[in-house]
Amino acid sequence: MNQPKYIFAAIITFLLWGFFSFGLRPIATYPPLDILFFRLYISVIILVTINVCFRQNKIKKDWKLFSSLEKKKKKRLISLVIGGSFILMTNWLSYIIVMNNISVQAASLSYLVCPIITTLLSFILLHDHLTKVKWIAIIISFVACVILSIGHFVDLMYSLIVATSFALYIIIQRSLNMFDSFNLLMTQLLVISIIMLPFAFVLLGNIPTESIFYQCIFMIVILFTIIPMFLNNFALKGIDSSTVGILIYLNPITNFLLAIFYYHEKVSFLQSIGYLLIFLAIIIFNSIFFKLYKKK
Repeated sequence: MNQPKYIFAAIITFLLWGFFSFGLRPIATYPPLDILFFRLYISVIILVTINVCFRQNKIKKDWKLFSSLEKKKKKRLISLVIGGSFILMTNWLSYIIVMNNISVQAASLSYLVCPIITTLLSFILLHDHLTKVKWIAIIISFVACVILSIGHFVDLMYSLIVATSFALYIIIQRSLNMFDSFNLLMTQLLVISIIMLPFAFVLLGNIPTESIFYQCIFMIVILFTIIPMFLNNFALKGIDSSTVGILIYLNPITNFLLAIFYYHEKVSFLQSIGYLLIFLAIIIFNSIFFKLYKKK
């Protein structure tokens, strides 16, 4: 476990996601729905091509597994796939809006608090046990969110929509972990692309003609969707949860540093207090992971 190649793959994955703003910010003037539709349909085309050409055995294996299930369980899995598809699209759209129309800081905040929100939702929906330490981290995060909402309530709400939608998606994926995660992503995007096709024709604006738009869309699809997904799947085969719990924060921390030092976004005194409380909550929340990692 935790061989260097798996850790390296995880680091590359989370760093790539941390630089997501490089794909979105140059096309901030385009409507979020246009960006969403193009990302969705180009992703579907590429994913289906990859799976059909190179991963037929994986598809057959998953289909055989699904076919062997009883009818009741099939219906439940289908509803989870469809529900997960809608939640994933909510996450993608809200993230585009936050990154391009609010701030890179707000996008970073979304994934800073996401693991904590995931844990809280698991407690509410799945009745998972929460330790006192995690409750302390959740309370500190709540106080931080109250502080960050002062003068920026709408911004915070969008950030929480991003975090909550991704947290719900993670919880749903837990119920689908018997299937290949790459096949699941393809299936979910394929399902939602079919459902949204009529809306795409109605809601899509004028077809973009500038090359920068398509360059950024392909960057988003390949660099920030498909490649990280491949690396993430590979990394999870060889690293444990304590390592993931630490490395996952490379994404929002990279985003936050870009917001301050590259995009020169200002941080007020109150926001600074809020962010410091969030980082404190993260340290407390992951204290058990730090202890396990230190032992190793």
